[in-house]
Amino acid sequence: MNNRYSHVPSPCFVIEEQKLRQNLALIERVKTEAGVEIIPAFKGFALWGVFPVLREFVSGASASSLHEARLCFEEMKTRAHTYSPAFIPEDFDEIMNYSSHLIFNSVAQLEKYLPKIRTYPEKISVGLRVNPEFSEVEPLIYNACSPGSRLGVVASQMPEKLPEEVEGLHFHTLCESGADDLEKTLEAFESRFGKYIQQMKWINMGGGHLMTRKGYDIEKLISVLKNFRQKHGKQIILEPGSAFAWETGVLVSTVLDVVENRGIRTAMLNVSFAAHMPDCLEMPYKPRITGADFDPVEGKPTYRMGGNSCLSGDFVGFWSFDRELQPGDRIIFEDMIHYTMVKTNFFNGVNHPSIGILRPDGSFELLRRFEYADYKNKLS
Repeated sequence: MNNRYSHVPSPCFVIEEQKLRQNLALIERVKTEAGVEIIPAFKGFALWGVFPVLREFVSGASASSLHEARLCFEEMKTRAHTYSPAFIPEDFDEIMNYSSHLIFNSVAQLEKYLPKIRTYPEKISVGLRVNPEFSEVEPLIYNACSPGSRLGVVASQMPEKLPEEVEGLHFHTLCESGADDLEKTLEAFESRFGKYIQQMKWINMGGGHLMTRKGYDIEKLISVLKNFRQKHGKQIILEPGSAFAWETGVLVSTVLDVVENRGIRTAMLNVSFAAHMPDCLEMPYKPRITGADFDPVEGKPTYRMGGNSCLSGDFVGFWSFDRELQPGDRIIFEDMIHYTMVKTNFFNGVNHPSIGILRPDGSFELLRRFEYADYKNKLS
C-alpha cells in the first residue's frame, strides 16, 4: 500500500541513510555546543553496515558484552566503552583487548578485576556504575532504579574511598527521556555521590537521551550539560542508543492472509512480533503503519496485525485502512531500526527479515538476506 518501498524485498528492515545523517548532525551539534562526548550504545543500535556513516560523526561506542566490544573494535575501528552487569571471567582478557574504558557494576567486580587491569600493558580507564535511586521511567522493566535493581551501586554501599584507578562514575536512569528528566537525575546523582566527583576524570550519563525525537528540548539539554561540565570540570559522556536510529527506517512486510474470528479481522503477515518486533509485546507498544489510521475509525476497514509464528499472542492491533486489505498488500511498520534487529530471534524457525539501506539518491542496497543456515547454526 506504499510505493516508496515497492522495489524492496519483503520482509526487510530498511534504514534510510539521509534520515540517519540528519540524526547524526543534530547529535553532533549537541556534542559541539555542550562540549561533551556522545557515542552510540550497541544494545539499541548495532547495524554495522552503516558504521562507515557513523564514523564520520562519532569516534567510539558503548558495549555491554565481549561480542559488542569486538564489533566496536572491528567495525567502528576503535576500542569500546565496555560495561557489563557481571563480567564473565573467561571473557575478560579478550574484553580488555577491545576496550578503552571498563565500567564495573559492583565494588566486588571492581576489586576482582583491578589486578588484571593494573598489569595490562595498555591504559584502560576504569569506571564504576552507581545507582542514584531516582528514575521516573515506566514500565518498571526499563527502570534501572526500581526497588531492588541489580544495576549500579547505591550510595549506602559505596566505600569511603574508591581505589585510585577509578577515573569515572557511570549512571543510567533514562529511557526515551527528555532533558528535564536528566536534570532531575543529576540532582539525585550529585546529592548521593557528590563527594566522589572530584576524584573523577569523567562522568558517563548513560543512555535514554532521546534528543532526536520531535519536540525534545535541545537547548535545555545543552544548557544542563554545559552547566554540569563547568561546575565540576569533568569530561561528560553520553551513550544513547535509540537517539541515533530514531525514525530512520522501517520494517517492510506483506499480508499473507486475512482471518476473522468473532468479528475481529486479523491481517496475517510474513513477519512476527514475537521474533522481529519483541518490544511491541514487552513494552508493550503499538507502532505506526504508513497510510493507516493509528486509532480505529468507525466505518473504515479495521484490522489487527498478526505475526506468522505459532504464539497465540503474536499480534498487535488495531489500525484502520482506506480499503480492504488483500493478500499481497505491503504493510510498512515505521520507526523499526532501534531495539528491533538487536533483539530479533528465530523463534518457530520464522525467517529473519532481510536488511538493507535506502541511499540518499533513492537506490536500495541489500546488506543481508537470511537463509536456513542462519536458523540451523543458532542451534546444534
